[in-house]
Amino acid sequence: MLSKAVLAHRSRVLAAVALGGALGSTLRYGVSLALPHADGGAVWPTLTVNVLGCFVIGAFTVLLAETERHHLLRPFLGVGVLGGFTTFSGYLADAGGLLATGQPLYAALYLLLTVLLALPAVVCGAALAGGLLTRSRRAPGTATGGEP
Repeated sequence: MLSKAVLAHRSRVLAAVALGGALGSTLRYGVSLALPHADGGAVWPTLTVNVLGCFVIGAFTVLLAETERHHLLRPFLGVGVLGGFTTFSGYLADAGGLLATGQPLYAALYLLLTVLLALPAVVCGAALAGGLLTRSRRAPGTATGGEP
């Protein structure tokens, strides 16, 4: 039997994930409206959200590891917002749609291009966040920087 404190904590985490997921999914839908495509056609909305989401995940991972944070930030942003924003199931569905419409080369290029862009996006996001944190720590007037 879980204590009331544990149940309350889990309820807060669930609410953070749900709110973040709603926000992330809404943002992804907005991107699909901004970059519309026909079934089996261009896959730019999915590619865009996945690469952008990977960039933010890389930056977010570094920021969480290097800074003090609220205990609900990771479930809200990491699991909720970014989980709702990115769609690797949509990525595979898009590739399947391309195959179903007789475009196997386009499907293969899409699958490869996503991996070739998404993985470096994670690294770039992490490097950018790490660089910004290092720079902010060296800046005058900061806790670890020079004199104000």
